[in-house]
Amino acid sequence: MGQPPSIDIKHFKEVREENNFTQSEFAELLGIKNSTADIERGRTKLSGKVVAELLGQFGINPLWLFGQSGQKYLQLSKGDVSPKVVTVDSSDNENMVMVNQNAAAGYPHNVQDVEWYQQLPAFDIPLPEFRNATYRGFQIEGDSMLPNYYPKEWVLAKAVPDLDQASNNKIYVVVLQDSVLVKKLQKLPDASKVLLISLNEEYLPIEVNINEIQELWQVNSKLTFNLDNPSESGLFRELKQSMEDLKRELKSFKKQA
Repeated sequence: MGQPPSIDIKHFKEVREENNFTQSEFAELLGIKNSTADIERGRTKLSGKVVAELLGQFGINPLWLFGQSGQKYLQLSKGDVSPKVVTVDSSDNENMVMVNQNAAAGYPHNVQDVEWYQQLPAFDIPLPEFRNATYRGFQIEGDSMLPNYYPKEWVLAKAVPDLDQASNNKIYVVVLQDSVLVKKLQKLPDASKVLLISLNEEYLPIEVNINEIQELWQVNSKLTFNLDNPSESGLFRELKQSMEDLKRELKSFKKQA
């Protein structure tokens, strides 16, 4: 007996059968040569192009397709935070779009515009940590996340299917209706709202309604080009401040003596 089909193949077949397509009809609709038989038998992997077609034509949530979400369809009117567009390379493999500071200004208004995404740089990271999920890169703007994240550094983040799967006190890229923020997320007793917290204590927390959130990405790594200036932890900064205070007290004590 062969291996049982993977979850993405099961879900792919489920979509075809629910819409009453033959394998040949479904293949033609999705731009697949001949039929979907090889995919459904596990001989051919599900390409990024096919995932994008399922999203565009049927509203199929890519995270559901790969077993990472129980939400099958994207429901934009109900505050869905899954990625609205996935992109692929010339080999039909899903790749990682990089959203720089300038592009971030237009990102909230183009979350469903496939052509807009195609203008952005994208690449693939051949590491197991970046497989079987949708990832995106965002460039840090401003100093609100110091000392952990410096301006112009990049964070690499994994798509979150829904807010129920978001964790307290983790760092997220939060795509609102008019802006893209990198913040620590904290859930509130009122489930209709969340608190977005800056690591830089000079910035006040921001309370937002969950229906204002278009997409949510959990940060799991970063790219930095500032190795000569390592960030200081909060504990280190407190220790340094305490040492300065102690020095001033000693000087004052000597003068009094």
